Amino acid sequence: MISPRMIRHLPTLLLAASVTTACDNRLPGAEADHPTSRTASAPGVTPGICWGRNVTPAVVETVTEQTELKPNETHEDGAAPQPTAYKTETRQVIVQERVETQFEIPCTGTMTPEFVASLQRALTARGYYRGPITGQMNARTRAALRSYQSRQGLNSDILSMETARLLGLVAAKRPE
Repeated sequence: MISPRMIRHLPTLLLAASVTTACDNRLPGAEADHPTSRTASAPGVTPGICWGRNVTPAVVETVTEQTELKPNETHEDGAAPQPTAYKTETRQVIVQERVETQFEIPCTGTMTPEFVASLQRALTARGYYRGPITGQMNARTRAALRSYQSRQGLNSDILSMETARLLGLVAAKRPE
């Protein structure tokens, strides 16, 4: 059901959707909110190579500390003591810095349904994917891919070229 608030914002939503669609560089079958690749080259790298980017957000912790401002006092005449006064301070501490990893990936044109089906079969053979071979880069395939790649040191659900080589999906690099 469309609410009056949604109708009021409809032109803005339509504009945002059209801009997003115009820049679409997703894999076949990828969900709309899952960015998969970009073709911007890293400094000093051959143009035309596709790159994936994985961002691990910073971990921030809120620390609350109490400091004693005025200790408990008893008067000489034996009057009731003054309660101790405390000051509470809250601050945020970065426990783990934000990490951005850029890595080579198969370009979007390579990621055909046949290629994705081969990826699903390769992950099935290694015990990571338990689902139908659909040729679609769906959530189940991405979860299996993330699980496999995290064991290789890359916590991402974007297929890296190194993983594609390890799985036998693309030719191995020729030694120089």
